[in-house]
Formats: sequence, C-alpha cells, structure tokens
Amino acid sequence: MTTAGTPTTPGQGPLSGVRVVELAGIGPGPFAAMLLADLGADVVRVDRPGGPGLGIDPAYDVTNRNKRSVIVDLKAADGPARVLDLAARADVLVEGYRPGVAERLGVGPADCHARNPRLVYGRMTGWGQDGPLADRAGHDVAYIALTGTLGMIGRPGEPPAVPANLLGDYAGGALYLVVGVLAALHHARATGTGQVVDAAIVDGTAHLSAMIHGMLAAGGWQDRRGTNLLDGGCPYYGTYATADGGHMAVGALEARFYEEFLRLLGLDDLVPARGDLNRWDELRERVAARFRSRTRAEWTAVFEGSDACVAPVLSLREAPHHPHLAARGTFTGHAGITQPAPAPRFSATPTHVRSGPALPGAGADTVARDWGIPGLAPGPVTDPAPDPVPDEPAAEGA
Repeated sequence: MTTAGTPTTPGQGPLSGVRVVELAGIGPGPFAAMLLADLGADVVRVDRPGGPGLGIDPAYDVTNRNKRSVIVDLKAADGPARVLDLAARADVLVEGYRPGVAERLGVGPADCHARNPRLVYGRMTGWGQDGPLADRAGHDVAYIALTGTLGMIGRPGEPPAVPANLLGDYAGGALYLVVGVLAALHHARATGTGQVVDAAIVDGTAHLSAMIHGMLAAGGWQDRRGTNLLDGGCPYYGTYATADGGHMAVGALEARFYEEFLRLLGLDDLVPARGDLNRWDELRERVAARFRSRTRAEWTAVFEGSDACVAPVLSLREAPHHPHLAARGTFTGHAGITQPAPAPRFSATPTHVRSGPALPGAGADTVARDWGIPGLAPGPVTDPAPDPVPDEPAAEGA
C-alpha cells in the first residue's frame, strides 16, 4: 500500500504506509481514526472551517494525536473535489455523517469508488445505514438502551447506571469500525476491490453481549440487573466501600481465589456460602462490613501479592501512577498531556505517540506535498465554530 511520499519510518507501527482520510466528526469516528493512526497509518483529518460544533480545545483532543489536519469546506464549490482527490490517493476513508449526507455532499461511496475502486469506505453511525431509526439523531446512552446492554448495568430496584460513553461509542462503535476496516482492507489487497463498512453502534454493542445471550438461553442468566454472576449480583464479584470513602473491586470467582479472598478478610467461616444462594445476603453484608473497617490503602496492602483477585478502584488521575501500569508504560506523556499509550503492542512494528493532537489545518502543507495535492488550503484556521450545519450529524454516530 506504500506510495511515494507516505511516511514509512521504522517502528511507526504495522499500518505504516496505509493512508486514511477522516471526515471530521465527534465521538467514535475520531477515536477509530486515532487507533488507525496509533497503529502507524497516515491519517489525514478533513476539518470543517471553524472546527466541530462540539468538542474540547483541539490542543487537548487526544483522539486527534498521530494525525495531520487539512481544512475543506464541503459546501464550497470545490470542496467535494478536494476530498475526492484525497480519497483517490487513500486506502481508507472514515465518515460519521447521518445516512445520505455524504452522498448529498458529493463524497459518498459511489463518488469515491469512481475515483478509487480499492477504497475501503468506513461509515460510523449509531443506528446504522438503514432501519426505522437510521435518520434519527442519538447518543451513546440511547443506542445501548435499545440493545439491552444498558438494562444490565446497575443495582436492582434502581435506574440503570450509565457507563460513560465507553460501551457504545468506543467498544460497540469505534472498535467494530476498526475491525471492519482492517478486514475490508485485507480483502481489498487480495482482490483489488474496496467496499463499504457499515459500523453501527447498536450492532456492535449487541454483538458484545453474545456470551450473555448464550447464558440467558441456557438458563444461566436472569433478564434483570444485579442478580447474576457478573453484574454485581454475586457478593464475590463486585465493589465494596472502604473506611475512607474509597472502593475495592472483587473478582474472586473461582473456588481457590474465593477461599484466598475470605482468608485475607478473616472470614474463613463463610467458605461454604459460595454456592449457597440463600446465604449470599449474609455473605455480602459481612464482606461489606469488613471492607468498611479499613481504608483503601490498608486493604490494598492486605491483598498485595495474593491471588484473591482484589484491586483498588482508582480514579483517572491515580491510574497512571499505579506501579504495574507505570512499569508497563500503559500511560504516556506527550506535549504535557498524560494519556493512554497506543494498544495493543507489537514485537516487530512497535507503536508510539508520534505527534500531539492535530490542530485544524496545521498539516495542510505537508499533506499537499506528501499526497501530491497542491490545492489544499495552507495553515490553521482559528475562526469561531459556526452554528451546527443542519444536514450533518448533531451527535456522535448520529
């Protein structure tokens, strides 16, 4: 896939030489493009004049790291042609518009494939490209609500707990888009033919629950939250408060881990309660009382080095300083921003954070040179964001 002018620095990652065009959006699309960039792809983000209608200061938007940015007004007379010039030189294009918007703008799959039949055209939406809700706006919490996964999370008798936007946007959305793009890229290399990847958050999130559906069919899972082995219903798989307001996470499922867990708590007499559902309330109450008797740090020391499967619940700011994560370099610092390092890891083609968040338009000159498109507008644009454009997505994956 390598072409003239594409950076191929050793150690850049397994996707070195792969060119990706990202039509700017918010949420899972940028994250998916970041993951491709982390893996070494040359990702060019096409920003709109004035930037997105939602979002943080571009200088801190980690999902735009390892990319370059150009600015194209797709509603200008020459806007679509500039994007098609990029698509003609790319291996992958990623967009997150509502169904039909890219086509109306003149940069839909048919337009792009007319210029580049090998192109993998990745579409990131919440509801998918078809179906009764396809044209509706939405956000993560609504998407996962319809799949049944949101209804699994939380305590019985209370409203479902919202898992940030990790389950829908990023797990069910962005990661499935990347898997689809890579599979389609493999097919394109083998056959010379590109295709469209329809990645819908509802589809990916539903797919994530495959094991649970199997357990449900087998009678090993109740269709109500907080009553099952892995949803907090089990007293030796969940979280407990400590004396200082912290929390400990417990995952002592197997018998030997459970026995070690109770031994370190000083509750050996409760070993028989593991398989006795009638004693689970007693087990939960006594375990909770023990955890409330000491601080999080004290309990962390108690379970240190054991196989009891117990860990302190850390905050986002605490996590990078944990000795294990620090030793592995799970988090890294770049341009003054502490952030997760690229994952997964590769023995022959290691990845790293090569550059900080791409400022809108700042990469136009180098992209024009490397991709051979001299008409790209140079320099960053700092105008305030305009009002949201009616026919473009008002929400991530919408």
